[in-house]
Amino acid sequence: MSQPKIIAFAGSLRTGSLNKKLLAVAVEAARAAGAEVTVVDLRELALPLFDQDIEDTSGLPAGAKKLKTLLAASDGFLIASPEYNSSITGALKNAIDWASRSESDDEPSLIAFHGKAAALCAASPGALGGLRSLITVRSILGNIGVHVLPDQVCIPTAHDAFDESGQLKDARKAKHIAGLATALVEFVRKLH
Repeated sequence: MSQPKIIAFAGSLRTGSLNKKLLAVAVEAARAAGAEVTVVDLRELALPLFDQDIEDTSGLPAGAKKLKTLLAASDGFLIASPEYNSSITGALKNAIDWASRSESDDEPSLIAFHGKAAALCAASPGALGGLRSLITVRSILGNIGVHVLPDQVCIPTAHDAFDESGQLKDARKAKHIAGLATALVEFVRKLH
């Protein structure tokens, strides 16, 4: 296949997000493995909370259309999911909900997700490294037709895990996240 197209995004809106830092490390590795990676910042999409009334009166908001188009044109996703109260962020769930909507009766169901591949990672100040959020993300994506790689990477005590340049201090953790990103690129190649 030609160069795999990967969409990368973190479920955090915060500028200094630990998950955005982790995502940047994964993106670098995916690009090194030969993928074309587009990083999406959910904050820039300015998505309102999903509301059927908004969809019925105005259709998908511009940010939702942009995200859906990017996801539909991609081969896979790199997702860094923060853990809020033992689950995923409202921003991440909301983005998935908007991108899952059909815009016409003849549009294939879940066109942005069905048949795609995803690799999941998380970074958290806590001891579990965001693990509980990944359980939820894996469940959601699996139910909408995404092939989620069995391996995932969680970075505990993430507030101390990155150096000033945004790289992981622990070489073993850096190797794990690079391996995950590379595995996604290789899986996408095999899938197509």
